[in-house]
Amino acid sequence: MKMARSVSSRCLLGLLLVLVAVLAGCGKGGNDAARDSRRDSVGDSDATTPSGAASDGKPAIPRLGIDTSMGTIVVELNPQEAPLTVNNFLQYVDEGHYDGTIFHEIHADSAVIGGTHTNDFEKKAVRVPVRNEAHNGLKNVRGAIAMAGVPGVIDSATSGFFINLADNSHLDHQDETPEGYGYCVFGKVVEGMDVADRIGKVKTHDTQDKGGKPLERVPVEPVLIRSVRLMR
Repeated sequence: MKMARSVSSRCLLGLLLVLVAVLAGCGKGGNDAARDSRRDSVGDSDATTPSGAASDGKPAIPRLGIDTSMGTIVVELNPQEAPLTVNNFLQYVDEGHYDGTIFHEIHADSAVIGGTHTNDFEKKAVRVPVRNEAHNGLKNVRGAIAMAGVPGVIDSATSGFFINLADNSHLDHQDETPEGYGYCVFGKVVEGMDVADRIGKVKTHDTQDKGGKPLERVPVEPVLIRSVRLMR
C-alpha cells in the first residue's frame, strides 16, 4: 500500500509537471505571437512616410516663390544640409515677415540682399539670430540663396538673405574664426534667375534707414518683395 501510494504520488506529480509545461508553451507561443504582431505594427509605422518628409525618409524639399516688383524668383530650400537655417527662414515666411520688404543692398553682378527693411527704410523687428551653418559644405555659387549677417560675427543672421549672382567663394566657410566662418547657403534658385540678374543691375545710391544708420548700394527705384509664399 505504501509503495502504491508512492507510485500514485509520483504519477500525479508527473501529470502536474506535464500540465505546467504545456501551459508554459502556450504562454510562450502567445507572447511570441504578440511580439510578432507588435513588430509587424512597428514595421508598418516605420514604412509610413511622416508628414513633411520625402519617401526616402529625408526632409521634404520646400519650394517658395519670392514675388518681387520685378518678377518672381522660385527657390528650393535644403533642410538636409541646413535644417536650423531653413526652419528659421520658414518661420519668417509663415509670419508674413517678408511681405512688403525690399532688396535694400545691391552688389552689381555679385549679390542682391533683402528681407530686413520696409519700403520706407524702417528695419523690421526680428527674432534671436540663428546658429550659423556655413560649415555645411554648401557653396556660395551663382544661384545659391544664403543668410546675410554682421561681418565678423558668426551667429548673427536673422531674417536677411541674399541671392548670389556669381560664384562668391570668398563668402564660403574657410575656418572657425569670426572672419572666416562664412555665410550659410540654405537653398538655390530654380526659376527666375533672370529676375535676380535684373535686380542686380538697377541703379543704386547711398542713404540712411529710419534710425539714421547708413545704407549703401540701395536701389534708387525700390525693388519690393511683395510676398514670399510656400509653394510645396
